Order: sequence, then C-alpha cells, then structure tokens
Amino acid sequence: MTFRLIFLGTSASVPSAERNHPALLVEAGSQRVLVDCGEGTQRQLLRGGAGFRRLDRLLLTHAHFDHVLGIPGLFSTLRLRQSEDLVTVHGSADTLDVVARMLAGLWGEGRAPIPLQLVPLVPGRVFEVDEFTVDCFQVRHRDTDSYGFVFETPARRHLRSDRLVALGVPDGPIRRDLAEGRSISLPDGRTIAPEAVLGPPEAGKKLVIVGDTETTDGLPDRVGGADLLVIEATFLERDATMARDYGHLTAAEAASLAATSDVKQLVLTHISGRYSDEEILAEAVRTFTNSLIATDLSTLTV
Repeated sequence: MTFRLIFLGTSASVPSAERNHPALLVEAGSQRVLVDCGEGTQRQLLRGGAGFRRLDRLLLTHAHFDHVLGIPGLFSTLRLRQSEDLVTVHGSADTLDVVARMLAGLWGEGRAPIPLQLVPLVPGRVFEVDEFTVDCFQVRHRDTDSYGFVFETPARRHLRSDRLVALGVPDGPIRRDLAEGRSISLPDGRTIAPEAVLGPPEAGKKLVIVGDTETTDGLPDRVGGADLLVIEATFLERDATMARDYGHLTAAEAASLAATSDVKQLVLTHISGRYSDEEILAEAVRTFTNSLIATDLSTLTV
C-alpha cells in the first residue's frame, strides 16, 4: 500500500497568487484524510482533481485561522451536494472549540450541515484501519495546543518465489493464504506452513506531517526513519530571530532535523512570500540533499 499526497495549500499565513492556505490530502488504501483546511481548500480539491467524495477524516494541526477557515465553506458545499457520509474531525480541544464556534455561528449551537463528529486528540493512536495507523504527538507553536501526525503501514513479510516453486505451491488463492499467515494443504496431502515460504520482515512505510512548530526539540524520536517528512520552513536562517518571535522554523532547522533523524525525503511547506523558492531550497539542500519544496497541487507517493 502507498500513501498519495496532494498538496492543496502550501502558503504561510498570508496566501499568494501561487499558494493557497495550508491543506494536504492523504489518500491511502480506502481512506482519504485531509490534514488542515485553510481558506479556499474546497476549490483546491476541485483544481487538483480530488473532488469531494469520501472525505473520511479531517486532522487539524492547530487552531490558527490559516489552518481552519476553509471548514465552513467545505461543509456547506458537502451539504449542497447532499452528502450523507460521516466526517470525523480530529483536533486538540481548543481547535475543536474554534470549529464548533464557527459552525454555531452559521448553523446554530450544536448543529452542523453534514453528519459530523468532533474527536479530541490526545498523544498516541488517533485511528487505525486495515491498511495503516495514524498516531499524533504534540509540538510547540506559540500559544496553541498543536499536533503532528504519523501515518504508518505495518511491517510485511513477502512470499519467497524460490521456496514456493521448490515446495510445489501452485499459483492462486492458496498463496494468498500463506501470505496472510495461514497454513495450506496441498493435493498430495502435505501441509505447508507460512514460515516455510515467507521472507524476513520488511519495514512498512512511514509518513510524518508536522504543521507549524517553533522548535525541533523532541521531534527526532517522532520523525526518525520516516520515508517522507512534511514540515514547515517559514523562514530562512538569516531571519532566525524573527522565526522565534513568530513561532516557526527556518529551512536550515527543518533540514537539520531530517539529516539527523534518518529521514529519506524532506518536503518543505508553509512557504512565506518574503523568499523565493530557490533561496529556501538552497538553504535546505546544504544540510539535507533530498529536500523538496511543496507547491500547490503537486503530488507525491510514498
């Protein structure tokens, strides 16, 4: 199974003509999960060809308006499309309070335009499905209760074709049983156990998404070994003092985190219009070569 990411919005708090407010769609197996929902996200879903079908869950990193103001418009559109799908919104208690107050101002206290449940985040497991798990962890960003997210598939053991051939196991559903850990019986009466044909465990895929954060302290344990790390890079190192004042990272800090945490690929987002992409990327690749800058409607697969 793979994770497919569609970057719907990659700007910092002030959008530009090229960059919308933050939002990222993760498609994995049968699930579509939206991480943050900045203003204009519903239009970005259309522009990117993702549409409104099966928006199963919304994960909110924190309560700042550039990450949540798209929610009323998106929910209004889902209502007009007569969607009956349940949308689950996960966020910290203060983030969900902002969401509830926005909805109450438009549709009345305790009401929502679509089937909806609000689920407070606590560090640890957010949800799990057959294909993957999602966990959350706290990050520091100014005066908010902010979270990052880890999407992870389980370790797998693959069938060894040489052993299958040597043992005379025919093609077909019988091999699926072995792959899923069940013993099988062959027509000649032999019983084949999974251990006889399975290779060693191979690590699953790990995707880590961090919204706004003012420090990388404590993050190496969370992002370590990630196949892909998506994290903000709002400032350059020459403006590190300003970054501290506003509660954000520099591109150099994000790259250093990736370099010291065995991350395979780094994607920088929450891009400020005060810098060119070339400047940001140049600062990052000096420390971590496999760095990219996200652009609106770009896609990546893990």
